[in-house]
Amino acid sequence: MKKADHLKLGEMGEQLATDFLLKKGYVIRERNWRNVHEEIDIIASYLNTLVIVEVKTRSTATFGEPEMAVTPAKQKKLASAAGAYLESGTHKGEMRFDVISVIVAETEILITHIEDAFYPFFAG
Repeated sequence: MKKADHLKLGEMGEQLATDFLLKKGYVIRERNWRNVHEEIDIIASYLNTLVIVEVKTRSTATFGEPEMAVTPAKQKKLASAAGAYLESGTHKGEMRFDVISVIVAETEILITHIEDAFYPFFAG
């Protein structure tokens, strides 16, 4: 897959994930939020909980489910980015990390929402 096609697939997956969350009653606060070298795909609110969402999109599950790409290293980066976002002071309350897996196959789209997908370790 060409890099341009890969980026288009990722953008499509993020849009599908956003639409999915909106239908479930989530409020989208930010998309592709950046802080220096860190990025969060979707920052949403659900009830009183801030939800940090990592979206992984693939055209097939041949090489494993997309969510398997959220490695411990990626989790650490997301936790760091979430910490930077929280420093802005715009949220007081609970926070969780979700993963949305999107498979865009030729004949169907499969979306899997994993709530509380991981619990980052914050070293003090």
